[in-house]
Amino acid sequence: MSNDTDFVFGIRPVIEAINAGKSFDKLIVKRGLKGSLYHEMIRLVRDSGISYQAVPPERLNQVTRKNHQGVIGWLSAIEYHNIENLLPSVYESGADPLILILNGITDVRNFGAIARSAECMGVHCIVIPEKNSARINADAVKTSAGALHNIPVSRVKSLTKTIDFLKNSGIKIIAASEKPDLSISNSDLTGPSALIMGAEERGISSEIANLADEHVTIPTTGVISSLNVSVATGIILYEIKRQRSSKE
Repeated sequence: MSNDTDFVFGIRPVIEAINAGKSFDKLIVKRGLKGSLYHEMIRLVRDSGISYQAVPPERLNQVTRKNHQGVIGWLSAIEYHNIENLLPSVYESGADPLILILNGITDVRNFGAIARSAECMGVHCIVIPEKNSARINADAVKTSAGALHNIPVSRVKSLTKTIDFLKNSGIKIIAASEKPDLSISNSDLTGPSALIMGAEERGISSEIANLADEHVTIPTTGVISSLNVSVATGIILYEIKRQRSSKE
């Protein structure tokens, strides 16, 4: 049984939530579900761009034993933004865009801590993939100290397509690395840029890393060579802010 309280269950309640403009993090549907009301719900789900997964009934029963009618949806704690609509407004404001892309970061508390640093350091938008990403729930918002209510988050189907869009929009793509690449202090981080951070265990996927224009590393002197991803993100974002401030 789940202890989460941020989910709705039942076909009609999910339909009503979608019609009310609620954002969903995730939706699971029992395999083989049929009926006119079900098809109405699926049409709304697809029209709204909500990601859903067909699962066996046991998966739904693990969440709740109540009459879920084969449908359970987790509500998002925030409203998502469209990066393609947001980026032009950043340029129009006269600022150099700073975008943070999170690749495979699934730990909710790490995500919240990253969002807190991002908001403090002037990030204009956090981009996350629909799949293989931390759920933005009450824990994430709490860990972010409320920052997730103050910084736009864009959830995209394809990071590769989003990175291509950013490149075509004049954004330099910077990937964080633990390898002895270019040190952050020796890299020019002053222009329009997007920083990619990967999961601590796996780092940035090779597919995404290959799209970067530059790979940077944080120089360390301790015995432990790796940093927690939220700490590493804060350090790099601070260096970006420092360099930008020095050129003003």
